Amino acid sequence: MSPPRPYVLLSAAVSIDGYLDDAGPDRLLLSSPEDFAEVDELRAGVDAILVGANTVRADNPRLLVRSAEHRRSRVARGLPESPTKVALSGGGQLDPAAAFFTAGDTERLVYVPGATLPAATARLGAVATVVGAGDPLSVAALLADLAGRGVARLLVEGGGVVHTLFLTEGLVDELRLAVAPIFVGDPAAARLVGAGEFPWRGERRLRLDGVRSLGDTAVLRYLAS
Repeated sequence: MSPPRPYVLLSAAVSIDGYLDDAGPDRLLLSSPEDFAEVDELRAGVDAILVGANTVRADNPRLLVRSAEHRRSRVARGLPESPTKVALSGGGQLDPAAAFFTAGDTERLVYVPGATLPAATARLGAVATVVGAGDPLSVAALLADLAGRGVARLLVEGGGVVHTLFLTEGLVDELRLAVAPIFVGDPAAARLVGAGEFPWRGERRLRLDGVRSLGDTAVLRYLAS
């Protein structure tokens, strides 16, 4: 029997040609306002939100629920205004002053390989709980630890390295793609995933469970089962 783990929803906004961003210094906003609002609702309905170290550095995300109504609803259910923030890092080389650590009043977890745990704890222990998750870092170990902390639903928001890790391990239950009506076409830009051995290939396919439009964005929902 597999160890318990959270339900994993991977959410990303991509261009038609599969890019998460362009290679410019500023973040390329791919989502429509309607899609941003729906993602905020998704955040309000999960127990934790996970991003990779590259996303923390490049985008400096706050990872907070924006809607006051959604925050009030969470508080009414006995929850913090925003879900637990989770970062996955190869060595914990993150800036303690980043918005991930300073914005909002919610739990912060950073998962690192066991060998880097002492250095990462010395750097980030004052602003987050730093957890060793195997050598090399294991997504399965991370998920098992989150389950032990009461996380039943996890929202994975990127970036491409993290998407690849979760998807190649077959540890995604649902994939939500918001497809923006633009092309990036830059080989230096970040893609949805990198190279890897994915479970869903050949005759094994994800199941398309819905297609909707939100503003000028197409939202596709795939299920792994």
